[in-house]
Amino acid sequence: MADSPEKAAQDTRSGAAMAGPESDDIESRLSRIRIVLINTTHPGNIGATARAMKVMGLSSLHLVTPKIYPSADATAMASGADDILQKAVVHDSLDSALAGCPLVLGTSARLRSLPMPMVDARRAANQALAESGSHDVAVLFGRERYGLVNEEMQRCQFLVNIPSNPEYSSLNLSQAVQILAYELRVAAQGVADISVNPPDWEPVDDQQMEGLFEHLEQTLLDLRFLNPKQPRRLMMRLRRLFNRARPDQNEINILRGILKASQDAVDQGSKSQ
Repeated sequence: MADSPEKAAQDTRSGAAMAGPESDDIESRLSRIRIVLINTTHPGNIGATARAMKVMGLSSLHLVTPKIYPSADATAMASGADDILQKAVVHDSLDSALAGCPLVLGTSARLRSLPMPMVDARRAANQALAESGSHDVAVLFGRERYGLVNEEMQRCQFLVNIPSNPEYSSLNLSQAVQILAYELRVAAQGVADISVNPPDWEPVDDQQMEGLFEHLEQTLLDLRFLNPKQPRRLMMRLRRLFNRARPDQNEINILRGILKASQDAVDQGSKSQ
């Protein structure tokens, strides 16, 4: 039976309401969520990812050194989400893809040599949407065969785990993106279950954090606290510490001031000998 004129008018009003200011705010928040694919092997997965994103209102796709792109296979698998592919940004390094993102979430099926803070997809989405009103957020997806490597995980404030059947945990790349994209849209429609940050807190981006880690490592070498033959383990733990703390600009300035003063003291001590 066909809908009555009254029902059709009601549906039209509902659609107009959904396309109003509230809908604009949802799209604005989602537009600041970057989906970052690293070293994707199969171009079809890039197209399928674009489709998964568009269905949920995400629009910012970033590709780090894809094996094959652009590709007709990607366009075919996008199935109408060609605009996402056309706007996709291709990077030659992860540094470039994460520029301007104080919050980086990395997806991982399993932990590697160093345990890191782990959240589920729902909590990750809520945190991402809580912060996307003021700055860009990156969600990293690794290679089809083995995901993210340790060095890439260390660039993340949190790792996101999608629980699956332990007897068959093989999740396609675009399927993983679809799950996170769904949770992001749900979170955008009503942010909940998030912590409230201090009003004067504005986290620094990935490049600032990398600058701190480089300065910290060099200072520890200057102080002879860090073994130059085996620096990685300690630096991994220090990365985890500061990524968990998520310092703001003032705190970064304080920390780097302390490091600079320590280096100056070492230099003066060497000159006086």
